[in-house]
Amino acid sequence: MSVIAMTGGTGFVGGASIDAALASGHQVRALTRRPQPEREGVIWVPGALDDPESLSELCIGADCVLHIAGVVNAPDRAGFIAGNITGTENMLAAAKAAGVARFIHVSSLAAREPGLSNYCWSKAEAEARVVASGLDWQMVRPPAVYGPGDTEMLDLFRMAVRGVVMLPPGGRMSVVHVADLAALLVRLAGGAGDANAIHEVDDGAPRGWSHKDFADALGDAVGRKVRAFSTPKLALHLAAQGDRLLRGKAAKLTPDRARYIAHSDWTAHPDRKPPSQLWSAEIPTRQGLADTARWYRAQGWLK
Repeated sequence: MSVIAMTGGTGFVGGASIDAALASGHQVRALTRRPQPEREGVIWVPGALDDPESLSELCIGADCVLHIAGVVNAPDRAGFIAGNITGTENMLAAAKAAGVARFIHVSSLAAREPGLSNYCWSKAEAEARVVASGLDWQMVRPPAVYGPGDTEMLDLFRMAVRGVVMLPPGGRMSVVHVADLAALLVRLAGGAGDANAIHEVDDGAPRGWSHKDFADALGDAVGRKVRAFSTPKLALHLAAQGDRLLRGKAAKLTPDRARYIAHSDWTAHPDRKPPSQLWSAEIPTRQGLADTARWYRAQGWLK
């Protein structure tokens, strides 16, 4: 049994990771900005990544840091620096000061393409800080993560229900169910795996999914035949500019996000996949998508 100091525990991946950690017999100290319901096996530590005192408290008595928190969208580069680079630096400093030797860092496939967007650059810079930390580290680069509770992929499910799915320009992608990802993170946090390794994970589909095939799988999950249309890069860019004009800093589709979405290859690299004796995905994606659609409908999120 380990004590895991976790950031991002109130989020989608973090919530699944807490469930997996408790099921494996670990204890969790989880950072939170807001009060949370009491839960056996979890100590909620009030604070944030820009509050060093709270990070020091988070690491008290911990055997490992599982750093999940990060920023996937921000109005400018400063937002990505604060959320992904400075936040990681602060967490590394707290771990070292507390004598926590093991550090599991949740990155992104985006870190492979630092010149593509501010988001990608910030994830690569955060990885560089971890590598230079001197700690016993491992990193996981998830692809698109889906599952019950996810809000990022919900719009795609809603489009599938309507029978039309707008896709990025032609390319391929990997996906992974949140429960499978959480199982790996907890395994690493518990001491499994080789130190100083970077893992790129997926559902086991060879070469990932074409965008059209994934849209068809979404249609099957919601019980509809879908028509899939690829969105040209220029159209994505114009849509991002329009969202910025309409919603300002609250825009969800920023030019930075559009450049990320338009990239043609977000598949896990075969040479970076975890060894099979360490981890392999257990949830087939078509089954996982159908289960997710049922969960959305039970919550009233999907018709």
